[in-house]
Amino acid sequence: MGWGDIYKRRVRVFTMAVIIYLDYKSVQQREKWTSKSRQASLWEKAHERNAKRVLNLIIEMEGLWVKLGQYMSTRADVLPAAYIRLLKQLQDSLPPRPLEEVYGTIQKELGKSMDELFADFVNKPLATASIAQVHRATLLNGHEVVVKVQHDGIKTIILEDLKNAKSIVDWIAWAEPQYNFNPMIDEWCKEAPKELDFNHEAENTRTVAKNLGCRNQYDGNMRANRVDVLIPDVIQSTEKVLVLEYMDGIRLNDLESLEAYGVDKQKLVEEITRAYAHQIYIDGFFNGDPHPGNFLVSKESPHRPILLDFGLTKKLSSTIKQALAKMFLASAEGDHVALLSAFAEMGLKLRLDIPEQAMEVTAVFFRATTPANEYHKTMKSLADQRDRNMKVIQEKMNLDKKEMKRFNPVDAFPGDIVIFGRVLNLLRGLSSTMNVQIVYMDIMRPFAESVLRGYISKGPSVNDRWIFDSPVHSDVESMLRQLLIEMGNNDKILGIQVCAYKDGEVIIDTAAGVLGKYDPRPVKPDSLFPVFSVTKGITAGMIHWLVDNGQLNLEENVANIWPAFGSNGKDVIKVHHVLNHTSGLHNAMGSIAQEDPLLMFDWDGCLNRICQSVPETEPGKEQFYHYLSFGWLCGGIIEHASGKKFQEILEEAIVRPLHIEGELYVGIPPGVESRLAALTVDTADLSKVSALANRPDLPSTFQPQQIAQLATSLPVAFNTLNVRRAIIPAANGHVSARALARYYAALADGGKIPPPHSSASKPVLGSHPHIPKLSSSPKPPKTRKCIGRRKQATSTSVSTTNSYEKVSSYDDSEANKGRNTNSESSSGDDASSSRISNNLRSHVAGKVYKNPRIIDEFLGTGEYTNLALPGEGFGLGFKRFTSKDGSSIAFGHSGMGGSTGFCDVTNNFSIAVTLNKMSFGGVTGKIVQLVCSELNIPVPDDFLRFAVEQSGPDEQLSMGRPIIN
Repeated sequence: MGWGDIYKRRVRVFTMAVIIYLDYKSVQQREKWTSKSRQASLWEKAHERNAKRVLNLIIEMEGLWVKLGQYMSTRADVLPAAYIRLLKQLQDSLPPRPLEEVYGTIQKELGKSMDELFADFVNKPLATASIAQVHRATLLNGHEVVVKVQHDGIKTIILEDLKNAKSIVDWIAWAEPQYNFNPMIDEWCKEAPKELDFNHEAENTRTVAKNLGCRNQYDGNMRANRVDVLIPDVIQSTEKVLVLEYMDGIRLNDLESLEAYGVDKQKLVEEITRAYAHQIYIDGFFNGDPHPGNFLVSKESPHRPILLDFGLTKKLSSTIKQALAKMFLASAEGDHVALLSAFAEMGLKLRLDIPEQAMEVTAVFFRATTPANEYHKTMKSLADQRDRNMKVIQEKMNLDKKEMKRFNPVDAFPGDIVIFGRVLNLLRGLSSTMNVQIVYMDIMRPFAESVLRGYISKGPSVNDRWIFDSPVHSDVESMLRQLLIEMGNNDKILGIQVCAYKDGEVIIDTAAGVLGKYDPRPVKPDSLFPVFSVTKGITAGMIHWLVDNGQLNLEENVANIWPAFGSNGKDVIKVHHVLNHTSGLHNAMGSIAQEDPLLMFDWDGCLNRICQSVPETEPGKEQFYHYLSFGWLCGGIIEHASGKKFQEILEEAIVRPLHIEGELYVGIPPGVESRLAALTVDTADLSKVSALANRPDLPSTFQPQQIAQLATSLPVAFNTLNVRRAIIPAANGHVSARALARYYAALADGGKIPPPHSSASKPVLGSHPHIPKLSSSPKPPKTRKCIGRRKQATSTSVSTTNSYEKVSSYDDSEANKGRNTNSESSSGDDASSSRISNNLRSHVAGKVYKNPRIIDEFLGTGEYTNLALPGEGFGLGFKRFTSKDGSSIAFGHSGMGGSTGFCDVTNNFSIAVTLNKMSFGGVTGKIVQLVCSELNIPVPDDFLRFAVEQSGPDEQLSMGRPIIN
């Protein structure tokens, strides 16, 4: 091809592109002046007109444009019928090349005459495509073969067409910025030239056949993830000639023959989809060109698919393969965290933080196929969704229409997923053409799961890094790690953190396992776990902090602080009733999940719902666990008493004083997603819970049967970012075990802040500079000074069975020791971590609470006895933990699924366990029992019952008791 031909080819292509573009633009304008009844006809004529233009140009130009036409002809789900009908001709019926050219290429490449090569050679080609044409032949040994012969001069044409296509894509991106296909054309420019070497195709064919375990005889063996397809054997290859085994089959576009042979089209396309799922997710090596012309169907029963043409293939790295599997499964599960993690791993970068839209787009990517006759409905749905998404982006970015037109929400698009996306689109088009529906989520899921299972199932027995590499602080921590390994090998642990303090010092700080069922990244000390009702202990601590600072009184009527609360007989409910779970509002939010689950994300809406609620029992008379309403009751009190947002008080009262920045949130801010653990359920434990009898101490809407149902749906809901970002003060804490253990270490010591957390734990606790987004609505009252605050008793002669005044075992003189000690080297950490580590080492002991009888206040004992219902499990916001010998004072709060945090005041001990495989106490109980026993600390009854395997009534008791806390 001379320069003159190249120039003419370029002008022809660009001229046609401009003509078609201007034609559609003119139709857009004419549509405004056309009646609705005639608009459909107007567009149909335009599609017919331009489809003919495209077809004629492609037949004239051949080369790469045939590939484009073949791709377009398969997209019956998104392209007008005129394009599909006309461009189908390109799948296998292009004008053949002259026989002289074909013979010349074969003889030159194979080095022999036609008579020396073949006993018979059929001159009429079986098919003619963009790069080559295929002839049937018989070898001298009698074997029937097909001979694929490359068109003469096609390499020059293809490379020139790629340049032209790139120029057209650049022009479209300039004229219509919302249609930027540069990532796709760039990847195509990289991969397409590989199709021109048939030695490369021959090797690809052998590799895919081996990976799929192809066999010529049907043996009925269809074990899990085994696919049943045929691929021809490679006989011989050169750069321009490929000789393959002949397989007699039916073309997919020959619908009459498919019908005559009784081919099940649904089963056929499902098996093709399974074959591609296997190639992508298991092999990481797949054919990138699954258009209908590259498939046949065997005529013999069971009519297996025959896969052809492996010129365009893609090899994925293990990282990308894992990320693609994670993206698929995250979309299936609605797990925003895993989805964003997958994006990051594959190099897909977004310019703004709208995870909901990212999930929507991914769901569209893997959506089930639709028949070709639903083209208009599909296109309208996709267009409407795109318009909604772009409107959200426009509002979030504050862009005008002109700016919005040129805004691209994708910052970086990895080339590795371009061919992957093309394959999915071609398969979707194939399904529409065959008029069958394929549910990708069902068919591809087992293959995607098998990829991640290979990483995640590498438990302690085969993964020597299952426990995160961190120093051992004590002998008991060594023993604990052995226990974790044992439970990990028994599949009871997915990911876990355990941290414990004794006498103000860290004695355990262990992280192990992985972040999620579909997220094989390791759990680290700063990973964030959803801990459900453990959050209540944090929220209660905020109430007590306001009391301690004179902004609130435990005996004050809530309505005095929060006037709107006083309706419907709630004017007599006091603050201590709320903390003691005796307000009578235990079912106030019980129906929210069924009636209006989105209300949970509306802070003001939930507070209004609380205001409208009616007590079911007389305040202060009966204790029923306020499993959900507790949080918004406390939240409303906190904001109205302080005049500040809930999260501001959380930071001021707990996070900053304890130096646990970035590791304790109630409703996460954007920016911490990479550290989040994803939830799953221990189904064996769940089945036991559903069989439990009702419990009289639980609300009617929170009995074991409802809990079992709730636990099934919780992982799906709480793995979504919109739930994780919601402020739900009863259930939506996201913490690390070391932050939670430090909180309870302070409570165990009467509110005194412990010495800095171990600097051996990396990254250093408190080193995350992230500032949370305060999204709850500010309340109108200004900071109020509480009137009538209860005067604290000064006598120290109160019996410790009813009262406890903590005398700290860690005084200021001890805190000052080593203030000038240089911090240890923190190689591997950034400068900010090092600086904060130094600051923490200069720590001077302070107190979160000033009240010397704060422990009594937490427990509702001593002078606070009349504020808590006697003989019940809850004090003032905390669960009272009892032990057999009654020798210690302990309290804390556990959460559904097994996470817990508590302290033993008598022994100045605290422990926190966070985990993401939700069970109902077994794992946590064994951990607490081991640690406490080794330290000679009484094991609380709530955990002791799980130390040994139980059955019968004992098992019923064990399963039923701790799940609500």
